[in-house]
Amino acid sequence: MIQTPNLEHCLSFISSQLQNADESKAFVKNGVRRAVTISRQTGCEALAVAEKLARYLQERSPKNACPWTVFDRNLIDKVLEDHNLPACLAQFLPEDRASELEDFLDELFAVRPPSSTIVHQTAETILKLAALGNVILIGRGGSVITAKLPDVLHVRLVAPLEKRVEHIQKSHGMTAAEARKFCQTEDRGRERYLKKYFDADINDPLLYHMVINTGQLDHDVAARLVGEAVMNLD
Repeated sequence: MIQTPNLEHCLSFISSQLQNADESKAFVKNGVRRAVTISRQTGCEALAVAEKLARYLQERSPKNACPWTVFDRNLIDKVLEDHNLPACLAQFLPEDRASELEDFLDELFAVRPPSSTIVHQTAETILKLAALGNVILIGRGGSVITAKLPDVLHVRLVAPLEKRVEHIQKSHGMTAAEARKFCQTEDRGRERYLKKYFDADINDPLLYHMVINTGQLDHDVAARLVGEAVMNLD
Protein backbone atom coordinates (compact mmCIF):
# COMPACT_ATOMS: atom_id res chain seq x y z
CA MET A 1 0.00 0.00 0.00
CA ILE A 2 1.27 3.48 -0.90
CA GLN A 3 1.71 5.71 2.10
CA THR A 4 1.11 9.44 1.87
CA PRO A 5 4.32 11.30 2.63
CA ASN A 6 4.16 13.19 5.90
CA LEU A 7 5.85 16.20 7.39
CA GLU A 8 8.02 14.11 9.69
CA HIS A 9 9.35 12.09 6.76
CA CYS A 10 10.22 15.23 4.83
CA LEU A 11 11.91 16.83 7.81
CA SER A 12 13.95 13.66 8.32
CA PHE A 13 15.28 14.23 4.82
CA ILE A 14 16.46 17.70 5.86
CA SER A 15 18.03 16.23 8.98
CA SER A 16 19.85 13.55 7.01
CA GLN A 17 21.27 16.24 4.75
CA LEU A 18 22.79 17.89 7.80
CA GLN A 19 24.14 14.64 9.21
CA ASN A 20 25.65 13.62 5.87
CA ALA A 21 26.79 17.02 4.62
CA ASP A 22 30.18 15.84 3.36
CA GLU A 23 28.76 12.82 1.58
CA SER A 24 25.97 14.91 0.08
CA LYS A 25 28.43 17.33 -1.49
CA ALA A 26 30.42 14.43 -2.94
CA PHE A 27 27.33 12.90 -4.54
CA VAL A 28 26.35 16.22 -6.08
CA LYS A 29 29.84 16.78 -7.41
CA ASN A 30 29.95 13.35 -9.00
CA GLY A 31 26.56 13.86 -10.64
CA VAL A 32 24.92 11.03 -8.69
CA ARG A 33 22.44 13.11 -6.70
CA ARG A 34 19.49 13.92 -8.92
CA ALA A 35 15.92 15.15 -8.62
CA VAL A 36 12.57 14.68 -10.34
CA THR A 37 9.70 17.09 -10.89
CA ILE A 38 6.22 15.73 -11.60
CA SER A 39 3.46 17.75 -13.22
CA ARG A 40 0.13 15.99 -13.49
CA GLN A 41 -3.46 16.13 -14.54
CA THR A 42 -5.85 15.69 -11.63
CA GLY A 43 -6.60 12.04 -10.89
CA CYS A 44 -3.45 10.59 -12.49
CA GLU A 45 -2.36 9.16 -9.12
CA ALA A 46 0.92 11.06 -9.21
CA LEU A 47 1.58 10.50 -5.52
CA ALA A 48 1.30 6.74 -5.90
CA VAL A 49 3.72 6.80 -8.86
CA ALA A 50 6.09 9.11 -6.96
CA GLU A 51 6.21 6.82 -3.93
CA LYS A 52 6.98 3.80 -6.10
CA LEU A 53 9.61 5.83 -7.92
CA ALA A 54 11.23 6.82 -4.61
CA ARG A 55 11.48 3.16 -3.60
CA TYR A 56 12.83 2.18 -7.02
CA LEU A 57 15.58 4.80 -6.87
CA GLN A 58 16.39 4.17 -3.20
CA GLU A 59 17.02 0.50 -3.92
CA ARG A 60 19.59 1.55 -6.51
CA SER A 61 21.27 4.29 -4.50
CA PRO A 62 24.53 4.04 -2.51
CA LYS A 63 24.02 2.74 1.01
CA ASN A 64 25.02 6.05 2.63
CA ALA A 65 22.86 8.17 0.33
CA CYS A 66 20.12 10.36 1.78
CA PRO A 67 16.71 8.73 1.29
CA TRP A 68 14.72 9.61 -1.80
CA THR A 69 11.86 11.75 -0.51
CA VAL A 70 8.58 12.86 -2.05
CA PHE A 71 7.39 16.43 -1.54
CA ASP A 72 3.88 17.01 -2.87
CA ARG A 73 2.49 20.51 -3.35
CA ASN A 74 0.80 20.64 0.04
CA LEU A 75 3.86 19.42 1.92
CA ILE A 76 6.03 22.04 0.26
CA ASP A 77 3.65 24.73 1.50
CA LYS A 78 3.42 23.16 4.98
CA VAL A 79 7.17 22.78 5.46
CA LEU A 80 7.68 26.30 4.16
CA GLU A 81 5.07 27.69 6.52
CA ASP A 82 6.19 25.86 9.66
CA HIS A 83 9.96 25.65 9.30
CA ASN A 84 11.32 28.59 7.30
CA LEU A 85 12.69 26.08 4.83
CA PRO A 86 14.65 28.29 2.42
CA ALA A 87 16.88 29.65 5.20
CA CYS A 88 17.20 26.16 6.69
CA LEU A 89 18.30 24.65 3.39
CA ALA A 90 20.75 27.40 2.54
CA GLN A 91 23.27 26.12 5.07
CA PHE A 92 23.65 22.86 3.12
CA LEU A 93 24.65 24.54 -0.15
CA PRO A 94 28.10 25.89 -1.10
CA GLU A 95 28.18 29.67 -1.33
CA ASP A 96 28.69 29.65 -5.09
CA ARG A 97 25.75 27.28 -5.52
CA ALA A 98 23.50 29.41 -3.30
CA SER A 99 24.39 32.48 -5.36
CA GLU A 100 23.60 30.61 -8.56
CA LEU A 101 20.15 29.70 -7.25
CA GLU A 102 19.50 33.32 -6.30
CA ASP A 103 20.37 34.28 -9.89
CA PHE A 104 17.85 31.73 -11.14
CA LEU A 105 15.17 33.26 -8.93
CA ASP A 106 16.00 36.79 -10.05
CA GLU A 107 15.78 35.77 -13.69
CA LEU A 108 12.61 33.75 -13.15
CA PHE A 109 10.63 36.55 -11.55
CA ALA A 110 12.23 39.65 -13.10
CA VAL A 111 10.19 39.36 -16.29
CA ARG A 112 7.05 37.90 -14.70
CA PRO A 113 4.06 39.64 -13.09
CA PRO A 114 4.64 40.59 -9.44
CA SER A 115 4.43 37.39 -7.43
CA SER A 116 3.13 36.91 -3.95
CA THR A 117 5.63 36.22 -1.21
CA ILE A 118 4.49 32.63 -0.85
CA VAL A 119 5.03 31.89 -4.56
CA HIS A 120 8.52 33.35 -4.48
CA GLN A 121 9.40 31.49 -1.30
CA THR A 122 7.96 28.26 -2.66
CA ALA A 123 10.09 28.65 -5.78
CA GLU A 124 13.13 29.18 -3.57
CA THR A 125 12.26 26.08 -1.57
CA ILE A 126 11.85 23.97 -4.71
CA LEU A 127 15.15 25.19 -6.14
CA LYS A 128 17.06 24.38 -2.99
CA LEU A 129 15.47 20.96 -2.53
CA ALA A 130 16.24 20.08 -6.15
CA ALA A 131 19.82 21.27 -5.74
CA LEU A 132 20.28 18.98 -2.74
CA GLY A 133 19.07 16.03 -4.80
CA ASN A 134 17.25 12.77 -4.05
CA VAL A 135 13.85 14.50 -4.08
CA ILE A 136 10.69 14.04 -6.10
CA LEU A 137 8.77 17.31 -6.29
CA ILE A 138 5.09 17.20 -7.25
CA GLY A 139 3.40 20.31 -8.64
CA ARG A 140 3.91 24.00 -7.91
CA GLY A 141 5.62 24.67 -11.26
CA GLY A 142 8.66 22.59 -10.39
CA SER A 143 9.54 21.83 -14.01
CA VAL A 144 9.71 25.54 -14.88
CA ILE A 145 11.42 26.60 -11.67
CA THR A 146 14.20 24.02 -11.97
CA ALA A 147 14.48 24.10 -15.77
CA LYS A 148 18.06 25.38 -15.67
CA LEU A 149 19.31 23.07 -12.95
CA PRO A 150 21.38 20.11 -14.14
CA ASP A 151 20.41 16.55 -13.23
CA VAL A 152 16.69 17.25 -12.78
CA LEU A 153 14.25 15.09 -14.75
CA HIS A 154 10.88 16.62 -15.60
CA VAL A 155 7.84 14.35 -15.98
CA ARG A 156 4.24 15.05 -16.97
CA LEU A 157 1.54 12.51 -16.04
CA VAL A 158 -1.68 12.45 -18.08
CA ALA A 159 -4.64 10.10 -18.44
CA PRO A 160 -8.05 10.04 -20.15
CA LEU A 161 -10.60 12.10 -18.27
CA GLU A 162 -12.88 9.12 -17.65
CA LYS A 163 -10.03 7.20 -15.99
CA ARG A 164 -9.24 10.19 -13.81
CA VAL A 165 -12.87 10.71 -12.88
CA GLU A 166 -13.12 7.06 -11.87
CA HIS A 167 -10.09 7.38 -9.60
CA ILE A 168 -11.36 10.57 -7.95
CA GLN A 169 -14.74 8.92 -7.35
CA LYS A 170 -13.05 6.12 -5.44
CA SER A 171 -10.45 8.18 -3.59
CA HIS A 172 -12.68 11.12 -2.65
CA GLY A 173 -16.07 9.41 -2.35
CA MET A 174 -17.63 11.62 -5.02
CA THR A 175 -20.32 11.03 -7.61
CA ALA A 176 -19.22 10.87 -11.25
CA ALA A 177 -20.50 14.41 -11.85
CA GLU A 178 -18.71 15.75 -8.78
CA ALA A 179 -15.48 13.99 -9.70
CA ARG A 180 -15.60 15.33 -13.25
CA LYS A 181 -16.14 18.88 -12.03
CA PHE A 182 -13.34 18.44 -9.47
CA CYS A 183 -10.86 17.27 -12.12
CA GLN A 184 -11.74 20.09 -14.48
CA THR A 185 -11.60 22.75 -11.76
CA GLU A 186 -8.27 21.53 -10.39
CA ASP A 187 -6.72 21.32 -13.85
CA ARG A 188 -7.82 24.84 -14.73
CA GLY A 189 -6.38 26.11 -11.45
CA ARG A 190 -3.01 24.54 -12.16
CA GLU A 191 -3.02 25.96 -15.68
CA ARG A 192 -3.74 29.45 -14.33
CA TYR A 193 -1.05 29.15 -11.65
CA LEU A 194 1.68 28.33 -14.15
CA LYS A 195 0.51 30.93 -16.63
CA LYS A 196 0.13 33.74 -14.09
CA TYR A 197 3.37 33.29 -12.18
CA PHE A 198 5.70 31.71 -14.75
CA ASP A 199 4.15 32.63 -18.10
CA ALA A 200 4.19 28.95 -19.08
CA ASP A 201 1.68 26.50 -20.52
CA ILE A 202 1.42 23.46 -18.26
CA ASN A 203 0.31 21.35 -21.25
CA ASP A 204 3.39 22.20 -23.33
CA PRO A 205 5.21 18.85 -23.80
CA LEU A 206 8.49 20.69 -24.34
CA LEU A 207 8.60 21.52 -20.62
CA TYR A 208 9.18 17.85 -19.84
CA HIS A 209 11.60 15.04 -20.59
CA MET A 210 8.77 12.52 -20.50
CA VAL A 211 4.99 12.52 -20.80
CA ILE A 212 3.43 9.32 -19.44
CA ASN A 213 -0.17 8.16 -19.81
CA THR A 214 -1.07 6.48 -16.52
CA GLY A 215 -4.31 5.36 -18.09
CA GLN A 216 -2.27 2.97 -20.21
CA LEU A 217 0.65 2.14 -17.89
CA ASP A 218 0.33 0.95 -14.29
CA HIS A 219 2.19 2.60 -11.43
CA ASP A 220 5.07 0.13 -11.35
CA VAL A 221 5.79 0.47 -15.06
CA ALA A 222 5.55 4.26 -14.93
CA ALA A 223 7.87 4.40 -11.90
CA ARG A 224 10.39 2.09 -13.57
CA LEU A 225 10.41 4.12 -16.79
CA VAL A 226 11.05 7.34 -14.89
CA GLY A 227 13.60 5.67 -12.61
CA GLU A 228 15.62 4.37 -15.54
CA ALA A 229 15.52 7.81 -17.14
CA VAL A 230 16.76 9.40 -13.91
CA MET A 231 19.70 7.03 -13.68
CA ASN A 232 20.62 7.68 -17.31
CA LEU A 233 20.09 11.43 -17.23
CA ASP A 234 23.00 13.29 -18.87
